[in-house]
Amino acid sequence: MDDAIYLENLQKSYGNVRALNGIDLRVRKGVFYGFLGPNGAGKSTAIKCMIGILRPDKGRIILNGYDSRNEIVKIKASVGFLPEQLNLYERLTGREYLSFIGHMHGLEDIEVKQRSDELITLVDVDSDKLIEKYSLGMKKKIALAAAMIHRPKILLLDEPFTGIDVLSTHRIREVLLSWTREEGVTIFFSSHVLEVVEKLCTEIAIIHQGRILKYGELSVLKNEVGREGSTLEDLFLSLLREASDRSANDQESSALFSEADPGE
Repeated sequence: MDDAIYLENLQKSYGNVRALNGIDLRVRKGVFYGFLGPNGAGKSTAIKCMIGILRPDKGRIILNGYDSRNEIVKIKASVGFLPEQLNLYERLTGREYLSFIGHMHGLEDIEVKQRSDELITLVDVDSDKLIEKYSLGMKKKIALAAAMIHRPKILLLDEPFTGIDVLSTHRIREVLLSWTREEGVTIFFSSHVLEVVEKLCTEIAIIHQGRILKYGELSVLKNEVGREGSTLEDLFLSLLREASDRSANDQESSALFSEADPGE
């Protein structure tokens, strides 16, 4: 299989709330892929299912050729993950944290040191300072470095730019782009910040109420809006309006059927 990520009929509910409603998605190797949607659309749930934090109710997940049903340990070994809500060991220094994560992945001492040095230079943090003294932007950057310490083939990023300043956002963007160009990493990037996605991603999928509304090459999808110079925002808003209209029509039809006399 040439896909880095393959999702088939992915479903997940929280009680009576359907968070994922049959997602099908394929992501080619080595691309910067944007996963877009409004808050509550199902982005984080999908990523947590992919990395094994959540178990889907139904469906198939294959990452790097490994099936989550019986190879979840291999998936975790070949994937890096940056959650929206960071959970770091803040009483460690940045370097100590990278060393800990590297050894957890089974790297030898010399490789941990070499890789830590490379990543600390790349993300530009004070590695001798306790993480609890880091700004949010620095915490995001050391978490990114930790996600890359074992040279994963896929990087799953859940809202990586939420709550951080412009300079840190710019630096992280440059780091991510260098990883796709120089290390061939597939980056699956969840966000609701359309401007950042438009600058970074070549392919996207838009999710709304647990369903994929559209996916494909960004340049092609923008042309479908039908206006010259259309932006990702134009595409995004157009699809959400269409989805809202369909939902309203469906609710109206359901109401008409429920009011009809069953004996007629």
